[in-house]
Amino acid sequence: MPERVVSFQGQSFHKLRRYCQRRGVVFKDPLFPASAQSLFFKRELPPGLSWKRPREICRDPRLFVDGISTRDLHQGSLGNCWMVAAISCLASEPSLWKKVIPDHMEQEWNPKRPDLYAGIFHFRFWRFGSWVDVVVDDRLPVSADGALLFCRSATPREFWSALLEKAYAKLNGCYEALEGGNTAEALIDFTGGVSEPLSLDREALSLQMDQRRALFQTLAQAHERKALITCFIRPLTRLQSVMECGLVRGHAYGITALKKVHVAERLSTGRKSRLLLLRMRNPWGTTDWTGAWGQGSQQWQQISRTDREKMGLAVRDIGEFWMEFEDFCHYFTDVVVCRLHARSQLSGVWDEQMDKRSRCGGCINHRDTFLHNPQFLFEVRGKEEEVLICLQQEDRRMRRKNGDGENLPIGFEVLKVEVNRFSRVQTVVEQAASSVYMDSRSVTVRACFSPGRYVVLPTTFLPGATGRFLLRLFSHSHIHELLEDLPAPSVFHCLLPQPTVVTTVHLCRVTGLSPGVYAVVRCENDSVRTPVFKAEGNPEFNLRSIFYRRYPRVHISIELWRKGVLWDSMLGEVRLKTAESERGRSHVMDLRRGLSRATVYLETSSSLCLTDL
Repeated sequence: MPERVVSFQGQSFHKLRRYCQRRGVVFKDPLFPASAQSLFFKRELPPGLSWKRPREICRDPRLFVDGISTRDLHQGSLGNCWMVAAISCLASEPSLWKKVIPDHMEQEWNPKRPDLYAGIFHFRFWRFGSWVDVVVDDRLPVSADGALLFCRSATPREFWSALLEKAYAKLNGCYEALEGGNTAEALIDFTGGVSEPLSLDREALSLQMDQRRALFQTLAQAHERKALITCFIRPLTRLQSVMECGLVRGHAYGITALKKVHVAERLSTGRKSRLLLLRMRNPWGTTDWTGAWGQGSQQWQQISRTDREKMGLAVRDIGEFWMEFEDFCHYFTDVVVCRLHARSQLSGVWDEQMDKRSRCGGCINHRDTFLHNPQFLFEVRGKEEEVLICLQQEDRRMRRKNGDGENLPIGFEVLKVEVNRFSRVQTVVEQAASSVYMDSRSVTVRACFSPGRYVVLPTTFLPGATGRFLLRLFSHSHIHELLEDLPAPSVFHCLLPQPTVVTTVHLCRVTGLSPGVYAVVRCENDSVRTPVFKAEGNPEFNLRSIFYRRYPRVHISIELWRKGVLWDSMLGEVRLKTAESERGRSHVMDLRRGLSRATVYLETSSSLCLTDL
């Protein structure tokens, strides 16, 4: 299924180019003119500034010269190193930059067909679930000395980076709006992926070998799955500075390989035989790491070229270098992992007018309104699964020109709910995960979830704040929104009396049984079964179920079964009756009607109001 592409501000590249070619004119973009309004909203214009097309800057302009490379990029006089760093990651992956620069061969200058040139180019960025096609003319801001004012290539006649930056500036309102962003957001815009920022606790990582190994494994798995990984050292001031070890504070580096290598004790630093190494890329290729495993270090001199090739310790490009992971954890403060394929995504709105209740209920601190927020259900089946959840709000950078553009503080809660729930959650029982609340464009959490059903509630921090959002899951599970307060009745159930009581049953644990057992909770014609408990010790089921009861006087039964090779055997059951109105009532009951002795620990809640639980 082709990805959806939307024309930005209604401009069609192909229609506009054909129009200009037929009339023999070059394109002048009326929506992003060559004027001050496209440059700044606060800063003063530099003296001598002018706008020039590439043909006025050099004799033989090209979109690309000898392909696209991470070394093509020079930042210019704009504080957008975050964007330049993301573009450098893009440049290393042809499948990615060809999405951002569509039909690049067709857009290239053709000296043999000068009549095809129309001064118009287009680029694509991923925004809020769709690729947005942005059209620009090729008039670029030039300083008094004739050099491009902003991003430029190392090769003076190459213009892909300058034109890409102009399109991104147009998407965001103006060039100045690109100041003060972050690489995680830019990677989302350039790839459509899900960015996960990781703040490295360097003290803990330097002391805890297990934490270092876990982080290395996370990064290695992400890299194996084609994720883009970038990292940096937080600057002490706004200026970039070179450290004694050769690394640059505030500079974004890409991670291009991670290796576990076995080296004889005498060849390593003398401390270990198995090393965790990673290969870094400095997009600017100016200064490199001077420590262990850096270029020319003694560690390399003790290993033959043949052994290096066997270990896969190659350096492919200028600006690449290897370093030990322990040193990486000591120096670097932040990592961004951009995974490229979210498996599920849903959009929604925090809105005051959607129904009788506001859908902008605020965070969990506001208990009276929190559950009014949109709710999305997903299920983990079989075994524990790591799930990446990303909440994104509409980008407000374009509003900066009008003195607005501040993001809403957003976040989300993940609640574990009953395994047979099909309707909206009415009470908070168990929190499974939660994000921090930030006024950033996206908030991401990666967590492990045991088998069961979960509901994600994306929220603004305060009630009453409105806006659009996009919720994305990197998981094997599908996700869908819960809209109704009660489950929809089936055709068969329409012939029966209406439910009068809602009851939840929390099967906590059972003592006195060995592994290999499972439980079945039965209520009227409904039943819920637990997975087989295989671990040593007493079965900890922690199973929650919900029942809408037509005959509340009929008991609820919990059966215990032993899993067999050919058939299963029933160990016994307990039967319980609940009051029509109770909250968190505990039950400790001995197993009946079986040969086994065991004690079952339960908790129940019931209400005559079907939307209470």
